[in-house]
Amino acid sequence: MTTAPVHSFNSAIVRVPGSSVVKGLRADDRGDPSFEGIRAEHEAYIAALRDAGVEVTVLPALEGFPDSIFVEDPALVFPEGAIILHPGAETRAGEAGEIAPTLREMFPTVIDLPRPGHADGGDVLNTSDKVMIGLSARTDREGAEGLIACLEKLDRKGQIVETPKGVLHFKTDCSLLDEETALVTHRLAGSGIFDGFREIVVPDGEEPAANALRVNDVVLLGRDFPRTAEMLDGLGYKVVTLKTTEIGKIDAGLSCMSLRWRQ
Repeated sequence: MTTAPVHSFNSAIVRVPGSSVVKGLRADDRGDPSFEGIRAEHEAYIAALRDAGVEVTVLPALEGFPDSIFVEDPALVFPEGAIILHPGAETRAGEAGEIAPTLREMFPTVIDLPRPGHADGGDVLNTSDKVMIGLSARTDREGAEGLIACLEKLDRKGQIVETPKGVLHFKTDCSLLDEETALVTHRLAGSGIFDGFREIVVPDGEEPAANALRVNDVVLLGRDFPRTAEMLDGLGYKVVTLKTTEIGKIDAGLSCMSLRWRQ
C-alpha cells in the first residue's frame, strides 16, 4: 500500500457537464441551475486541480446521464487499482459502464462491485488506515459489504459507518484536512465515527462546507462559506475558494466532481 498522505494526488479524472446537468437529481429543490454557470464553475474546478499539481484527464459529456459530472459516485480509485461501483439512484446506474473503459485503460487492476448491492463513491472516505463506507439511501449494507471484499483485493481495509439520517452522502458531512484531522458537521461531531481524529466543526449555517477537498498543499472550499474559510485559514491551512453556487443546486460537493489518486 502507498505510504503517501491521503491528500497527495498527481492524477485525476473529471467529466464535462452536459446540458442535461440542469435536470440533475437533488434532495432540495432550489430551482434549476444555469448551465453556463455550472460549466464555468466546473472549468474553475479543473483549473484549481491543475494549479495544485494534478494532471487532469477530462472525459466528454454524457447527455443521457444528467449527474455524470459527479464521477466519484460510480467508481473508486487508488494507486493499487480501481473499483467499479453500482450507484444507488436508478437514473445513474448506467454511469459505471460508461466510465469503466477509461479505468481499464488507466489501471492495471479494476474490480467490479458484486451485484445486486449498491454503493456510491460519495459515501466512501479514504483515510490513512481504512476506507470508511457510509450507509445511506444510495449505499446499502449489501453494497458496503461487497465493497469491503473488493477493497481487500487491493490490500485495503473497509469499515461500515452510519451516514446521518436525511443526509445524501456520508461525505456531504465530512472531509479529511490531513491524516489526523476531519472537517465535520455538528451532526457527525462526537458521533464516534472519527474517534482518533481531531474534529473541526463547520460553523452553523455553513454545513455544506464540510465537503471540502484537500489536494496536496491546498484545501479547496466553496466560496459561499466565508466563516469556514476564515477558520481554516486561522488554523494554518492554505485555502482556495471556488464558486459552487450553481453546482450546489444539484447537491454537488467538491469531492464528487473528480476521481483522484497518486500514480
